[in-house]
Amino acid sequence: MDLRINSEYGTLKSVMVHRPGKEIDRLTPYNKKLLLFEDVPYLEEMQREHDFFTTLIRQSTGAEVYLFHELLMEVLSDKALLCQLMSEALSVSRLENLTEILMEMLSTSECATALVAGIKVHEVKRKVKDIRLDNLMDLAFLIPPSPNLYFQRDTAAITPGGIFFSSMRMEERQREANMVRKIFEHHPKFKDKIVQRYPIDGHGSPASIEGGDIIILSEKAVAIGNSERTDEKAIYHAAKSLIAEGTVERVYEVHLPKKRNFMHLDTVFTILDENLILTYPDAFQAVLKTSLYTLKEDNGDQVHIKRTVLKESLLGILQKEIPHLEIIHTGHGNPDYALREQWYDGANVFGIGPRRVISYNRNKYTNRALRDVGVEVLEIPSSELSRGLGGPRCMTMPISRAKV
Repeated sequence: MDLRINSEYGTLKSVMVHRPGKEIDRLTPYNKKLLLFEDVPYLEEMQREHDFFTTLIRQSTGAEVYLFHELLMEVLSDKALLCQLMSEALSVSRLENLTEILMEMLSTSECATALVAGIKVHEVKRKVKDIRLDNLMDLAFLIPPSPNLYFQRDTAAITPGGIFFSSMRMEERQREANMVRKIFEHHPKFKDKIVQRYPIDGHGSPASIEGGDIIILSEKAVAIGNSERTDEKAIYHAAKSLIAEGTVERVYEVHLPKKRNFMHLDTVFTILDENLILTYPDAFQAVLKTSLYTLKEDNGDQVHIKRTVLKESLLGILQKEIPHLEIIHTGHGNPDYALREQWYDGANVFGIGPRRVISYNRNKYTNRALRDVGVEVLEIPSSELSRGLGGPRCMTMPISRAKV
């Protein structure tokens, strides 16, 4: 069976996550901005919170939870692939010439750790006494760490029409998406099930698109956020690819303000059931422009699509796509609580089944609003996980859900 998902709320069957590791311990108050992170979390507590999260997923759904690091280790047994990923990681420092040296001095496990957590000059010198790195400071990174990797949703998205591999806006994060892509392309569990929708074959420098901007409205409709992380050009090509495949008939381009609290479309709203959504209330006032892509002409060997600018808000679009729509607001209708809880991704809950979600315990007013309409809310501790400014949906990449 191909890798396809037809809803945001079908009962979860399998998911990929990344347990935070040494890459988080690389963060300091001085380098966090350079490493595209918001804070300096306490790793051990962060890991306890993440372990609670993954245990809760298993116990509440019976779903298979794939750990990114374990899958990466398994595909790195292919030495050619390991060489490719190590060379790419070292190219950030223009030190691709050290690829073979590092592969000789590090085990496969140590290479996997270096790809995720980075490696410093003094760590290499400790392993190889006669290596010449005199022009580099001992604390400099030969390979920089990837502290945002626990936000697995950013790196890829599986839709009714197939899989999107992200082209990241920030060049420093592209290695995250590339490693995830290599797992799907090379791991025996996935490699024969891929129907790739993005990037388009032959596009050498694809426009940026990130998984958090892709939301399944129905088996026939997908929404993609035109955000600070996803380009209009990418949405056009993504829409054309999806519509040409034949399952998806409508792709909505949702224009988001270029603001931190609207980083991805899934920070604005989450679909919880066939007619229930959770949203940040300011989104309906801020998101006023939407475009619709549909089929224009299919000549057999070539598909043409048309773009229609809709004079409707996001709310109007959702009401059209989701009949009898019921809307839950973050903060339980209190604007101060909504602002506060939106900062910690109150609208970014993880759907594990119809009207069943996992949410941060700190977003208590939002969780109360959900329970008031009968949603089962499973809470996870969040003092450290939330410091990266991403929610439970951000931390998960569903691979399989029950069809609805």
